[in-house]
Amino acid sequence: MRTILDWLEDRTGAPSAIQHFLDEEIPASAGWHQVFGSVAMFLFITQAFTGIMLALNYAPTPGEAYNSLRYIMTELTGGALIRGLHHWGASMMVIIVVLHMVQVFLWGAYKKPREATWMMGVILLLVTLAFALTGYLLPWDNRAYWGTVVTTQISASAPGAGPYVLRLMGAENGVGVVTFARFYAVHVLVLPPLTMLLILLHVYLVRRHGVAPAPGDELKPKQKFYPRQVFKDTAAISLAFIVLFSLAVIAKAPLGRLADPTDTTFIPRPEWYFLFLFQLLKYCEGPLEILASVVLPTLGVGLLFLVPFLDRAPVIRVTKRTTAFAIVILAAITWTGLTTAAVRSTPPEAFAADREGPMEWRDLTPEELAGVAYFKSESCGTCHTLGLRQEDKPGPNLGAGGAARDAAWMIAHFKQPASMVPGSQMPSVSLSDSQLNAMAAFLLKLTPQNAMKMQDIPQYVLEGAALYQKNRCNMCHQVNGVGMKSGPPLNGLAHRRDATWVKGHFLDPQKFTKDSMMPAYPFTAQQNETITKYLLSLP
Repeated sequence: MRTILDWLEDRTGAPSAIQHFLDEEIPASAGWHQVFGSVAMFLFITQAFTGIMLALNYAPTPGEAYNSLRYIMTELTGGALIRGLHHWGASMMVIIVVLHMVQVFLWGAYKKPREATWMMGVILLLVTLAFALTGYLLPWDNRAYWGTVVTTQISASAPGAGPYVLRLMGAENGVGVVTFARFYAVHVLVLPPLTMLLILLHVYLVRRHGVAPAPGDELKPKQKFYPRQVFKDTAAISLAFIVLFSLAVIAKAPLGRLADPTDTTFIPRPEWYFLFLFQLLKYCEGPLEILASVVLPTLGVGLLFLVPFLDRAPVIRVTKRTTAFAIVILAAITWTGLTTAAVRSTPPEAFAADREGPMEWRDLTPEELAGVAYFKSESCGTCHTLGLRQEDKPGPNLGAGGAARDAAWMIAHFKQPASMVPGSQMPSVSLSDSQLNAMAAFLLKLTPQNAMKMQDIPQYVLEGAALYQKNRCNMCHQVNGVGMKSGPPLNGLAHRRDATWVKGHFLDPQKFTKDSMMPAYPFTAQQNETITKYLLSLP
């Protein structure tokens, strides 16, 4: 080990640089109140790592973004956890950066000679909010789309600069492909390197001027950064990660319906930390709107920058900074009051999109759902259990995980069980090849986590999906990103058509759409009711 360290020291100088970093002297008064900076840096690293993991499977186009994100959350191993860490990590980063700034403000650590350090922190706060703003659109669900529409409309109201800001956002003709591309480029190409540069400058300034001591501590013996402060920072980071990990596991990151620009009934809302501004806009209608959208936010950011120059009084102990405490409490009451008013005035259905998330059966393709219907019609459940609870049945539990089989093996097994599993007592399955394919597709989808829920799929969904497959609707339409594109995608159909229109369209397409190439489907009344109900339930 000594030889390796000597080699690294000789070639890179890294060991001595790290030792110098750990041996830095900090005031005797340094302690738990100064852990927020390290936690914020840890969260940024977490965001960068999870962002890279998401980018490996994310398709950055409006046409594919939603489906790729749903694929990540429902099919990719660990995908839901990674997305949860990234989603909740963004909120935690806003909280920690704000707490860091509040701590510095209360302790008066922005005073001479640390003015530039404070101003760099304000810029980092704005960059953190820019991360949140640009990342909000990327899931491309209704919530993201309409929330960004509101953001661009607010930006357009800036006197003089509005049209230029709108052009910069690529939203002159509404939120679309150009807006998405620019938000994505800023989110992954501009902001990460800018943040790293700002963090380096911020840390450099902290090291240059040192950690701000409490008044009266200047003459006391200093302590080294290691081990006491390192222990406190590590403990705080560990606690932050436990909270973040728990949120990612317990609270599923939201993913609502696919973005639908024609869905004018959707109630847009910004992310929780912008709700206070959203509510303020409601109070300032008409000519006063500019006050809430531009004047007050600009004034607030300007005052934050000027804090070190507005407060030039000598440093005093934190317990005596009553004015600073009063300002923080007043700001907290204002933010809480406006945010609470925004939450209370939002109809319950607006929150449904947040809670919805990708539901298990709605994530299945029509073929996979039809496979469930065939599984039931063939009474496979008589011999096989689906789920973690083992029942006394002769066949293996298909939902408990175990030996992986591919579709070809399954289909051969359905046709001639004994040829694939010698001694098997299972009878041959009398279904067509396409139906066997569907059943294999369903079984391949089973995991120990979703197996039990698959048994609760409504019957109309199974029958409707089987009709959809039987009539080969996928040759013209897409559901959940699967199928051809010569006809319109059927996700979100309920927001474009009602049941009467859909039923009539099946029976006589040209009556409802003059140039339609779709043939008539002479469904019975019951079949028409079933497939229409299924299609209208699609997310």
